[in-house]
Amino acid sequence: MIRYNLKHKLFFLTKILLIYFIFFLKSYGDNINADNKLIILGPNEAPVKIKIFSSLTCSYCANFHIKIVPEIKKDYVDKNKVQLIFIDFPLDQAAFNASKLLHCLDKKNQFTYLDNIYKNQNKWTSGSNIKEININLKNMVKNLGISNKKFDKCLDDEEISDKILSDRIEGQKKYSINATPTVVINEKKYEGSFDYQSIKEKIEKLI
Repeated sequence: MIRYNLKHKLFFLTKILLIYFIFFLKSYGDNINADNKLIILGPNEAPVKIKIFSSLTCSYCANFHIKIVPEIKKDYVDKNKVQLIFIDFPLDQAAFNASKLLHCLDKKNQFTYLDNIYKNQNKWTSGSNIKEININLKNMVKNLGISNKKFDKCLDDEEISDKILSDRIEGQKKYSINATPTVVINEKKYEGSFDYQSIKEKIEKLI
């Protein structure tokens, strides 16, 4: 179970508020999918595009990623019928740090990392504070090309941090996100049950 002191909670909320302010001073564009820094599976020509907004510390997101994403990939992504777009929506500092590491990885290692981060969610989030959790994350990425030096540099990277929080703010603004995971299918927020059969029925109607 993750436990944070007030300092870490205030830091994360302050960071979001700062990016939120910047968001309304700059034009980020309306099309989240246009950003090539997103984590994407499947071709742009796919008739169905599914955006998945998730927090890496969210147990429901882990369940969705482990049980449902592989089925969608096998039945639709691998057949060029669906494109999956994974968008960070961190709910706390631990998820925020884990997301930053995701974007510091080479493309070939990003899905390996996502799989590991969700499958081992209970382990790496078990630290009593953010320092212990960061140590757990460091151990998870050391075999994926992130040295201790690169790890620290990644967590301090303002460009990556701002990108993650900007997408979070834009997603919340555009789709009224109030929980994770939130799934958007062809620009419509999915309101059905989070089981594969229900999502499959929705996809079949759009193909």
